[in-house]
Amino acid sequence: MKLELAGQLFPIEAGEGDQPRRVIEGVALPYGVEAQVSTGQRVIFEAGSLPVDGPAPKFVRDHDLSKPIGIVAERIDTPEAMLFTAKISNTRDGDEALVLASDGVLDSVSVGVEPTDYEFDGPVMRVKAARWLELSLLPYGAFQAAKVSSVAAAEPETPTTPTEETEVDKTQTPVEAAAAVDAVPTSPVVYAAPREFKMPSAAEYISKFVAGGADFAEFNAKIRAAAPDVVTTDTPGVLPEPIVGPVYNALRGIRPVVDAIGVKAMPGTGKIFRRPSVTTHTTIGLSNGENVALDAGTFVVTDNQVQKAVYGGYVRLSEEDQEWTEPAVLGLILDDMAREYARQTDNVAADNLVTGASVTTNFTVADIADPAEWARWMYTAAEGILSANQYLPSHLFLSANMWRQLGLLVDGSDRPLFPQAGPMNAFGSMNPAGSLAQAFGFTVVVDANFANDTVIVGVPDGYEIFEQQRGAVAVEAADGSLSRYIKFRGQFATLMIDNSKFRKAAFV
Repeated sequence: MKLELAGQLFPIEAGEGDQPRRVIEGVALPYGVEAQVSTGQRVIFEAGSLPVDGPAPKFVRDHDLSKPIGIVAERIDTPEAMLFTAKISNTRDGDEALVLASDGVLDSVSVGVEPTDYEFDGPVMRVKAARWLELSLLPYGAFQAAKVSSVAAAEPETPTTPTEETEVDKTQTPVEAAAAVDAVPTSPVVYAAPREFKMPSAAEYISKFVAGGADFAEFNAKIRAAAPDVVTTDTPGVLPEPIVGPVYNALRGIRPVVDAIGVKAMPGTGKIFRRPSVTTHTTIGLSNGENVALDAGTFVVTDNQVQKAVYGGYVRLSEEDQEWTEPAVLGLILDDMAREYARQTDNVAADNLVTGASVTTNFTVADIADPAEWARWMYTAAEGILSANQYLPSHLFLSANMWRQLGLLVDGSDRPLFPQAGPMNAFGSMNPAGSLAQAFGFTVVVDANFANDTVIVGVPDGYEIFEQQRGAVAVEAADGSLSRYIKFRGQFATLMIDNSKFRKAAFV
């Protein structure tokens, strides 16, 4: 898995004298700060997670390895952050990067890493160690503290000594200009066809300008009248076609169910792995009397087998498309693949949760708008879970239509049952614009991947999700063409390890 962390003003230091030239310095990554990568994954880098030895990371533009601009020449690790010094190559792209960095346009940096040691703290990945592949210069990054702090962009000055040929005596009037002054007419010039007026040479114009007065005003009017009209249809070759803003992508890479349940690390080997669980517990009872045997019991651990599944896709990308597009199409493709992977895996998690939550509690369809029926169902379902294993549910999983139905509930005075600014006696708080909601004391998880009429309450640890994100890989085409296959994949599996911790609504 490769993480690319793409989220204000800084002083500019121009190199002078013997000072370093073509150097950019700053903060590559702050430690202990949470950010969100393009796939939607939340991540925190722990102190010391980035190496200061080994191959130097490439310094590139916008996480595009086809746009190198230099090398990270120095890495300084502190308890708070990783600092960097990048040496900029003497190329056209390097020159452009220095100018944009000096102007404050490119004032942020973003690391591209491959985590090698990490763990999940709920939905947050905590990176303990990683391979540092590249550092990107860009306008915005995920970490506000990941900024350029100084730019040394000065070039050596080459002194020029005026030669006799280049020196001009400004006290003398050019011969050509003087001759033109003598030819200035003394009476107004009348012209009937201004577009046939012959445009003057530079010397003629200077002569008229020196003369000034009404003659120059009239001469200038002739020039304006004779100048041909130029419109956009005459200059199609120099009219730019700008691309406004980043490329819009309506697909959201969010995973409500996966984030609510949390992800466990998947074993690296084997197609199937085992997840044991206790199905028969020991027996503890009152003593049967002195010198009488206690109650006999047994203990059974079942072997839950989990089969890995791979989710991924690929595109074939020509070398021309990769190198000529701006913004680079490769980054757009990888971003879209990550979003689609998130959507697909969350859909799998949502479907398997509905299937695995096989224990049902009846819900009266005729009373779907009655708050009392909702409260009755919630307490009945919670009682069932509590009776089965002494757990009380904490999450309420809803499809879009049932989330709407819940939010529309009102009391006898037509007041919202879950007001946005809830009083102390409210059952919770919901609003149409927010995904964070509470209802009947439950954390509400609404997911468009649920089929209509889905209502489930449960304890998240009764359902487990395993994942190993593999990210993208590029493979050259074997048919001799200048193209490559861009593939994105990950391994994903779910297990309903204890369905007694969930209750699903059965509408009757």
